[in-house]
Amino acid sequence: MQGYNDDLRLAHVMADAADDLTMRRFKAVDLKVETKPDLTPVSDADRAVEEAIRGTLRRARPRDAVVGEEFGKTGWGARSWIIDPIDGTKNYVRGVPVWATLIALMEYGRVVVGLVSAPALGKRWWAASEGGAWTGKSLTKATRMQVSSVSSLEDASFSYSSFSGWEKTGRLENFLDLGRSCWRTRAYGDFWSHMMVAEGSVDLSAEPELSPWDMAALTVIVEEAGGVWTDVAGVRGLEGGSLVCTNGVLHDEVINRLNGTTILR
Repeated sequence: MQGYNDDLRLAHVMADAADDLTMRRFKAVDLKVETKPDLTPVSDADRAVEEAIRGTLRRARPRDAVVGEEFGKTGWGARSWIIDPIDGTKNYVRGVPVWATLIALMEYGRVVVGLVSAPALGKRWWAASEGGAWTGKSLTKATRMQVSSVSSLEDASFSYSSFSGWEKTGRLENFLDLGRSCWRTRAYGDFWSHMMVAEGSVDLSAEPELSPWDMAALTVIVEEAGGVWTDVAGVRGLEGGSLVCTNGVLHDEVINRLNGTTILR
Protein backbone atom coordinates (compact mmCIF):
# COMPACT_ATOMS: atom_id res chain seq x y z
CA MET A 1 0.00 0.00 0.00
CA GLN A 2 3.07 2.25 0.35
CA GLY A 3 2.82 3.83 -3.08
CA TYR A 4 -0.89 4.62 -2.84
CA ASN A 5 -1.41 5.78 0.75
CA ASP A 6 -2.31 9.33 -0.28
CA ASP A 7 -4.67 8.12 -2.99
CA LEU A 8 -6.37 5.73 -0.58
CA ARG A 9 -6.79 8.49 2.01
CA LEU A 10 -8.28 10.74 -0.68
CA ALA A 11 -10.69 7.97 -1.68
CA HIS A 12 -11.89 7.76 1.94
CA VAL A 13 -12.37 11.54 2.09
CA MET A 14 -14.42 11.44 -1.12
CA ALA A 15 -16.42 8.47 0.17
CA ASP A 16 -17.20 10.32 3.41
CA ALA A 17 -18.62 13.23 1.41
CA ALA A 18 -20.53 10.85 -0.85
CA ASP A 19 -22.03 9.01 2.14
CA ASP A 20 -23.26 12.31 3.55
CA LEU A 21 -24.95 13.21 0.27
CA THR A 22 -26.49 9.81 -0.40
CA MET A 23 -27.82 9.26 3.11
CA ARG A 24 -29.45 12.70 3.18
CA ARG A 25 -31.30 11.90 -0.06
CA PHE A 26 -32.04 8.22 0.69
CA LYS A 27 -35.81 7.78 1.08
CA ALA A 28 -36.29 11.54 0.60
CA VAL A 29 -39.85 12.32 -0.49
CA ASP A 30 -38.58 14.86 -3.04
CA LEU A 31 -35.93 12.57 -4.60
CA LYS A 32 -35.96 13.19 -8.35
CA VAL A 33 -35.64 10.11 -10.55
CA GLU A 34 -35.30 10.10 -14.34
CA THR A 35 -34.83 7.37 -16.93
CA LYS A 36 -31.60 7.47 -18.92
CA PRO A 37 -31.41 6.56 -22.64
CA ASP A 38 -30.40 3.00 -21.68
CA LEU A 39 -33.67 2.79 -19.68
CA THR A 40 -31.90 2.60 -16.31
CA PRO A 41 -32.87 5.05 -13.55
CA VAL A 42 -30.76 7.96 -12.35
CA SER A 43 -31.52 10.12 -9.32
CA ASP A 44 -30.46 13.62 -8.40
CA ALA A 45 -28.26 11.96 -5.75
CA ASP A 46 -26.29 10.02 -8.42
CA ARG A 47 -25.42 13.25 -10.20
CA ALA A 48 -24.70 15.21 -7.02
CA VAL A 49 -22.27 12.57 -5.76
CA GLU A 50 -20.36 12.35 -9.03
CA GLU A 51 -20.17 16.14 -9.27
CA ALA A 52 -18.81 16.32 -5.71
CA ILE A 53 -16.16 13.67 -6.37
CA ARG A 54 -15.14 15.33 -9.63
CA GLY A 55 -14.83 18.66 -7.81
CA THR A 56 -12.52 17.13 -5.21
CA LEU A 57 -10.40 15.47 -7.88
CA ARG A 58 -10.09 18.71 -9.86
CA ARG A 59 -8.55 20.32 -6.79
CA ALA A 60 -6.55 17.39 -5.39
CA ARG A 61 -5.55 15.50 -8.56
CA PRO A 62 -5.84 17.99 -11.45
CA ARG A 63 -3.63 15.93 -13.77
CA ASP A 64 -5.66 12.72 -13.39
CA ALA A 65 -8.41 11.70 -15.77
CA VAL A 66 -11.88 10.87 -14.47
CA VAL A 67 -14.35 8.31 -15.84
CA GLY A 68 -17.82 8.45 -14.30
CA GLU A 69 -21.10 6.71 -14.99
CA GLU A 70 -23.11 9.93 -15.21
CA PHE A 71 -20.74 12.40 -16.90
CA GLY A 72 -18.36 10.26 -18.95
CA LYS A 73 -14.62 10.82 -19.32
CA THR A 74 -12.66 14.01 -18.72
CA GLY A 75 -8.91 14.39 -19.03
CA TRP A 76 -6.31 11.85 -20.09
CA GLY A 77 -3.08 10.36 -18.87
CA ALA A 78 -1.55 7.39 -17.11
CA ARG A 79 -3.87 7.72 -14.10
CA SER A 80 -7.65 7.75 -14.16
CA TRP A 81 -10.26 7.63 -11.42
CA ILE A 82 -13.28 5.46 -12.18
CA ILE A 83 -16.46 6.45 -10.36
CA ASP A 84 -19.88 4.88 -9.90
CA PRO A 85 -21.67 7.41 -7.67
CA ILE A 86 -24.43 4.95 -6.70
CA ASP A 87 -24.08 1.30 -7.64
CA GLY A 88 -27.56 -0.14 -7.12
CA THR A 89 -29.63 2.91 -8.09
CA LYS A 90 -32.74 0.73 -8.52
CA ASN A 91 -32.39 -0.29 -4.88
CA TYR A 92 -31.65 3.28 -3.82
CA VAL A 93 -34.78 4.76 -5.40
CA ARG A 94 -36.97 2.01 -3.88
CA GLY A 95 -35.61 2.40 -0.37
CA VAL A 96 -33.61 -0.86 -0.37
CA PRO A 97 -30.33 -0.31 1.55
CA VAL A 98 -28.10 -2.35 -0.80
CA TRP A 99 -26.29 0.38 -2.74
CA ALA A 100 -22.81 1.88 -2.62
CA THR A 101 -20.44 4.47 -3.99
CA LEU A 102 -17.56 2.87 -5.90
CA ILE A 103 -14.24 4.70 -6.30
CA ALA A 104 -11.25 3.24 -8.13
CA LEU A 105 -7.89 4.48 -9.37
CA MET A 106 -6.39 2.95 -12.50
CA GLU A 107 -2.71 3.48 -13.33
CA TYR A 108 -1.23 2.39 -16.64
CA GLY A 109 -4.29 0.24 -17.33
CA ARG A 110 -4.30 -1.55 -13.96
CA VAL A 111 -6.64 -0.86 -11.03
CA VAL A 112 -4.43 -0.01 -8.05
CA VAL A 113 -6.90 1.43 -5.52
CA GLY A 114 -10.52 0.47 -4.88
CA LEU A 115 -13.06 1.58 -2.31
CA VAL A 116 -16.70 0.56 -1.86
CA SER A 117 -18.81 2.50 0.63
CA ALA A 118 -22.31 1.29 1.54
CA PRO A 119 -23.47 3.67 4.30
CA ALA A 120 -27.03 2.32 4.58
CA LEU A 121 -25.49 -1.08 5.42
CA GLY A 122 -22.88 0.52 7.68
CA LYS A 123 -20.14 -1.12 5.59
CA ARG A 124 -17.02 -0.02 3.74
CA TRP A 125 -14.35 -2.09 1.96
CA TRP A 126 -11.08 -0.97 0.36
CA ALA A 127 -7.73 -2.10 -1.00
CA ALA A 128 -4.58 -0.86 -2.67
CA SER A 129 -2.08 -2.90 -4.67
CA GLU A 130 0.17 -4.98 -2.41
CA GLY A 131 -1.53 -3.57 0.68
CA GLY A 132 -4.20 -6.17 1.40
CA ALA A 133 -7.98 -5.79 1.49
CA TRP A 134 -9.74 -4.23 4.45
CA THR A 135 -13.18 -3.55 5.85
CA GLY A 136 -14.23 -1.21 8.62
CA LYS A 137 -15.30 2.32 9.48
CA SER A 138 -12.03 4.06 8.59
CA LEU A 139 -8.37 3.49 7.75
CA THR A 140 -7.56 3.26 11.45
CA LYS A 141 -10.50 1.05 12.42
CA ALA A 142 -10.28 -1.84 10.01
CA THR A 143 -10.07 -5.62 9.72
CA ARG A 144 -8.06 -7.37 7.04
CA MET A 145 -10.08 -9.60 4.72
CA GLN A 146 -9.29 -13.04 3.34
CA VAL A 147 -11.27 -15.19 0.92
CA SER A 148 -12.55 -18.60 1.99
CA SER A 149 -10.75 -21.91 1.56
CA VAL A 150 -13.81 -23.85 0.37
CA SER A 151 -12.60 -26.20 -2.35
CA SER A 152 -15.79 -27.91 -3.55
CA LEU A 153 -18.86 -26.40 -5.19
CA GLU A 154 -21.08 -28.68 -3.13
CA ASP A 155 -19.83 -26.81 -0.05
CA ALA A 156 -19.87 -23.37 -1.68
CA SER A 157 -22.15 -20.35 -1.29
CA PHE A 158 -22.94 -18.53 -4.56
CA SER A 159 -24.30 -14.97 -4.73
CA TYR A 160 -25.68 -13.27 -7.84
CA SER A 161 -27.94 -10.37 -8.84
CA SER A 162 -30.77 -11.65 -11.06
CA PHE A 163 -31.79 -14.18 -13.71
CA SER A 164 -32.64 -11.72 -16.50
CA GLY A 165 -29.11 -10.86 -17.57
CA TRP A 166 -28.14 -14.52 -17.81
CA GLU A 167 -31.18 -15.20 -19.99
CA LYS A 168 -30.40 -12.21 -22.21
CA THR A 169 -26.82 -13.41 -22.75
CA GLY A 170 -27.92 -16.98 -23.51
CA ARG A 171 -26.30 -18.45 -20.40
CA LEU A 172 -29.32 -19.03 -18.16
CA GLU A 173 -29.12 -22.83 -18.27
CA ASN A 174 -25.40 -22.75 -17.51
CA PHE A 175 -26.03 -20.32 -14.65
CA LEU A 176 -28.75 -22.58 -13.22
CA ASP A 177 -26.47 -25.60 -13.57
CA LEU A 178 -23.82 -23.78 -11.56
CA GLY A 179 -26.39 -22.85 -8.91
CA ARG A 180 -27.63 -26.43 -8.62
CA SER A 181 -24.05 -27.56 -8.03
CA CYS A 182 -23.57 -25.24 -5.07
CA TRP A 183 -24.48 -25.77 -1.43
CA ARG A 184 -26.29 -22.45 -1.21
CA THR A 185 -27.47 -19.71 -3.57
CA ARG A 186 -28.56 -16.22 -2.55
CA ALA A 187 -29.11 -13.05 -4.57
CA TYR A 188 -27.38 -10.49 -2.34
CA GLY A 189 -26.75 -8.58 -5.53
CA ASP A 190 -24.55 -5.90 -7.08
CA PHE A 191 -21.30 -4.93 -5.28
CA TRP A 192 -22.32 -6.80 -2.11
CA SER A 193 -21.98 -10.25 -3.68
CA HIS A 194 -18.38 -9.59 -4.64
CA MET A 195 -17.44 -7.94 -1.35
CA MET A 196 -18.75 -11.03 0.46
CA VAL A 197 -16.33 -13.10 -1.61
CA ALA A 198 -13.51 -10.82 -0.41
CA GLU A 199 -14.73 -11.23 3.19
CA GLY A 200 -14.85 -15.02 2.85
CA SER A 201 -18.55 -15.26 3.73
CA VAL A 202 -19.47 -16.16 0.12
CA ASP A 203 -17.29 -18.32 -2.11
CA LEU A 204 -18.29 -17.19 -5.59
CA SER A 205 -20.22 -14.38 -7.25
CA ALA A 206 -21.13 -13.61 -10.84
CA GLU A 207 -22.86 -10.92 -12.88
CA PRO A 208 -23.35 -11.13 -16.66
CA GLU A 209 -23.85 -7.46 -17.65
CA LEU A 210 -21.65 -4.75 -16.18
CA SER A 211 -19.80 -1.57 -17.15
CA PRO A 212 -16.19 -0.79 -16.15
CA TRP A 213 -17.33 1.58 -13.36
CA ASP A 214 -19.43 -1.23 -11.87
CA MET A 215 -16.36 -3.45 -11.60
CA ALA A 216 -13.14 -1.47 -11.23
CA ALA A 217 -13.18 -0.90 -7.47
CA LEU A 218 -14.33 -4.45 -6.79
CA THR A 219 -11.52 -6.17 -8.67
CA VAL A 220 -8.55 -4.94 -6.66
CA ILE A 221 -10.39 -5.61 -3.38
CA VAL A 222 -11.14 -9.22 -4.32
CA GLU A 223 -7.61 -9.69 -5.62
CA GLU A 224 -5.96 -8.26 -2.51
CA ALA A 225 -8.14 -10.54 -0.35
CA GLY A 226 -6.60 -13.51 -2.16
CA GLY A 227 -9.41 -14.09 -4.64
CA VAL A 228 -9.55 -14.31 -8.42
CA TRP A 229 -11.69 -12.28 -10.82
CA THR A 230 -12.30 -12.50 -14.56
CA ASP A 231 -15.15 -11.96 -16.98
CA VAL A 232 -17.47 -14.87 -17.79
CA ALA A 233 -15.13 -15.99 -20.56
CA GLY A 234 -12.29 -16.26 -18.06
CA VAL A 235 -10.47 -13.15 -19.28
CA ARG A 236 -9.04 -10.74 -16.71
CA GLY A 237 -10.16 -7.26 -17.81
CA LEU A 238 -12.83 -4.59 -17.39
CA GLU A 239 -13.98 -4.58 -21.01
CA GLY A 240 -15.68 -7.98 -21.05
CA GLY A 241 -18.94 -6.65 -19.65
CA SER A 242 -19.24 -9.30 -16.92
CA LEU A 243 -17.62 -10.23 -13.63
CA VAL A 244 -16.97 -13.54 -11.88
CA CYS A 245 -15.24 -13.50 -8.49
CA THR A 246 -14.20 -16.56 -6.52
CA ASN A 247 -11.89 -17.62 -3.72
CA GLY A 248 -9.50 -18.78 -6.45
CA VAL A 249 -9.73 -22.50 -5.74
CA LEU A 250 -13.13 -22.71 -7.42
CA HIS A 251 -12.53 -20.33 -10.30
CA ASP A 252 -11.76 -22.69 -13.18
CA GLU A 253 -14.71 -24.92 -12.41
CA VAL A 254 -17.06 -21.94 -12.10
CA ILE A 255 -15.92 -20.53 -15.46
CA ASN A 256 -16.27 -23.95 -17.09
CA ARG A 257 -19.83 -24.36 -15.83
CA LEU A 258 -20.87 -20.86 -16.93
CA ASN A 259 -19.59 -21.70 -20.40
CA GLY A 260 -21.11 -25.18 -20.51
CA THR A 261 -17.71 -26.86 -20.77
CA THR A 262 -17.75 -28.87 -17.55
CA ILE A 263 -16.24 -32.33 -17.93
CA LEU A 264 -18.55 -34.81 -16.24
CA ARG A 265 -16.76 -37.52 -14.31
